[in-house]
Amino acid sequence: MQEQIYHLQFAMDTFYFLVCGALVMWMAAGFSMLEAGLVRAKNTTEILTKNVVLYSVSCVMYLVCGYQLMYGGGYFLSGIGEVDVAQTLTSFAERENGFEGKAIYSKASDFFFQVVFVATAMSIVSGAVAERMKLWAFLTFAVLMTGVIYPMEGSWTWGGQSVFGLYSLGDLGFSDFAGSGIVHLAGAAAALAGVLLLGARKGKYGKDGKAHAFPGSNMPLAALGTLILWLGWFGFNGGSVLKLGDIANANAVAVVFLNTNAAAAAGTIAAIGLSMLLFKKADLTMALNGALAGLVAITAEPSTPTPLEASIFGAIAGVLVVGSILALDKLKIDDPVGAISVHGTVGLFGLLIVPLTKESASLMGQLAGAATIFVWVFVASSIVWFALKMTVGIRVTEQEEYEGVDRSECGVEAYPEFVSTVK
Repeated sequence: MQEQIYHLQFAMDTFYFLVCGALVMWMAAGFSMLEAGLVRAKNTTEILTKNVVLYSVSCVMYLVCGYQLMYGGGYFLSGIGEVDVAQTLTSFAERENGFEGKAIYSKASDFFFQVVFVATAMSIVSGAVAERMKLWAFLTFAVLMTGVIYPMEGSWTWGGQSVFGLYSLGDLGFSDFAGSGIVHLAGAAAALAGVLLLGARKGKYGKDGKAHAFPGSNMPLAALGTLILWLGWFGFNGGSVLKLGDIANANAVAVVFLNTNAAAAAGTIAAIGLSMLLFKKADLTMALNGALAGLVAITAEPSTPTPLEASIFGAIAGVLVVGSILALDKLKIDDPVGAISVHGTVGLFGLLIVPLTKESASLMGQLAGAATIFVWVFVASSIVWFALKMTVGIRVTEQEEYEGVDRSECGVEAYPEFVSTVK
């Protein structure tokens, strides 16, 4: 009877991991729809192509070498599909209560859950460099980002390895539950490096420095994408509990879901409220980014705040993201979808608020972790982007940008009846 219980727990925790991983994979659809809605019509096919292909590149590169760098194990995950039933049952039996203690689940499910996080980090980059980057330069960068750059910083955080043998972030009190820094800040750092070398879209900033609005092509798609991301985030944060098969962890999962939802809702309200104050209009794009900001902020620690605290954190993030988007425009840093603000500025904020509700985390540890992640990813990404710029080039021609990268990069227009006649 006891052995059957152990089998049941292993199956339950493995299945929960897989379902949460599938939810995070569905976030690829969310990023695709959000970005397709926020770019101009003439660049829609290319942004969709980037999102589909970058997901595929992420899966292959993490399989080839990324997981090995981050957690150890053979290349191409040799042997990861096998399970030693006797050893697993022994691990359960050695506990006072088989349901309590560290989760035990299929290694293959762990890889699946990890690989969709890699794709999320890379998806952040695609929106920030939209409408003027060469497709193949972007995909080349994706190979190195998902195969080396992200796994290296992941090895120092979730992987528990020391940073180049110098110091351990865990010993400093660093904590990032589901990846406000490890995933989101990292993606934003890579995006910022690319944007700085790429430059702004033609006509985005006038001679007086004033930013000119480039309205997105499809607000229904942008709203749908945000709601898909909101749904996927329950897997992103909920799955990071890593276990479901006992009372304490089942309740922890419920708390994580509750706080994740509360932060997103509060972020939405705060962002649209601020937009009303600043612009006298209910700006949908700010509301959407406010929701995502709330989600990013709570990702660093969704299990320890109360629902009220989670709502406050989300509301602050909603205000912060609006201010960050406006500030980047002042600095002439052109980010068509606000990805650097949502995932970078708010990702840092999410890391810094963890010690407010989690005693084992320290502000010094959070600062050290944030600095390590940002510096590594930004510098490594800058080197790769610069190498690409000096060799194959990273920006399309001015004519190609004017006509839209759908034509030059993909040869297929998303809205041919409209784009072919109206420029």
